[in-house]
Amino acid sequence: MVRRIVITGMGIVSPLGCDTDTVWNALLAGKSGISAITKYDASAFRTRIGGCVPADFSTKEYIDFKEDKHLDDVSRYAMVAGCRAVADSGIDFSAEDAYRCAAIIGSGVGGLTTLQVQEKRYLDLGPAKLSPFTIPQLIANSPAGNLSIKFNLRGTSFAVTSACASAGHAIASMIDAIRLGKVDVGLTGGSEACVIEIAMGSFCAMRAMSERNDDPEHASRPFDKDRDGFVMGEGAGILVLEELEHARKRGAKIYAEILGYGTSSDAYHIVQPCATGEGAAHAIKEALEDAKVAPEQIDYVNAHGTATTLGDIAETNALKMVFGDHARALNISSTKSMTGHLLGASGAIESIFSTLVVQNGVIPPTTNLDTPDPECDLNYTPNQPVERACDYAISNSFGFGGHNVSLVFGRFRD
Repeated sequence: MVRRIVITGMGIVSPLGCDTDTVWNALLAGKSGISAITKYDASAFRTRIGGCVPADFSTKEYIDFKEDKHLDDVSRYAMVAGCRAVADSGIDFSAEDAYRCAAIIGSGVGGLTTLQVQEKRYLDLGPAKLSPFTIPQLIANSPAGNLSIKFNLRGTSFAVTSACASAGHAIASMIDAIRLGKVDVGLTGGSEACVIEIAMGSFCAMRAMSERNDDPEHASRPFDKDRDGFVMGEGAGILVLEELEHARKRGAKIYAEILGYGTSSDAYHIVQPCATGEGAAHAIKEALEDAKVAPEQIDYVNAHGTATTLGDIAETNALKMVFGDHARALNISSTKSMTGHLLGASGAIESIFSTLVVQNGVIPPTTNLDTPDPECDLNYTPNQPVERACDYAISNSFGFGGHNVSLVFGRFRD
């Protein structure tokens, strides 16, 4: 018998805020979290805009001051989102079997700020001045490790690093752990802290990001003919995934059910997606089969939709390949138009958004979609939210290296 898995808690740190209700309301209002970068001098960069965590972000309620000093932002974001998710779920981990509680967290690059700072210390002052906390701060598994320590989660704990598919793969790994009966409840999702010089400069060198610096709120334009690249974002999304009977026994509120996942690799190019969308289509098909949901039952797709020319077209092709005529009956949206692209954390916050769509029956829009690309000719829910009963939703995440993952969410039914 397949163990059913439900979502019982959610926490978020994002350019739109650090409270799930606040962020959800901002999405439905079409609010942008993209602005001019002020956390460093961006004047020499081709791209000078990003989706930054709000300036009033604070760890005070969640992390001891001494501990906080030795964390990179990638762990700070994960810790705050994780603490909020645990509080939201109402779970008391001290009353649980610690070896049946888990933490699986994705990150595309880990503690890049630490790497940048310590590299400068090395060049300026020599190796003797490097911090002894350098490695534990920058390693990509630091968010998972710190959350495990915080809540005494002694079951499986590890990081997933698959670029922009990292959080999706982390969630898929937690699904497997619960289904196999090794875990009853766990924290999963992703965290990223890449709005810093080394990351922004490197993506600028690739000419991958929007250079609409004078109009940041309209810079992220998925599926729009005038898009000119993605906008970097930062933050974290953490979900509490729980085996259904375990959740019932403790009287947990249930947001939605997570029904299945699918994965694949394009095996095509280290940064470009396969233009036909074949690899992405395979992941979506596999997710539907795993969830035992027919294509025509899907109401909503939270698209990967980064606003890159090749990526948006490839995803459109994949959706047509999987859904056929039903593709035009779908509501699709890219919430990256408002949050920017949180790289390894994107699949986590977008899983939260997909969960809220299923729960609330409202589709957030794709903002800045004024002139649709002729090759992107599906219903991307342009500029205004749409009320629509949603029984099943899909969230797509596709990463450099050709990594593809799709997750299926369903309205919870006893």
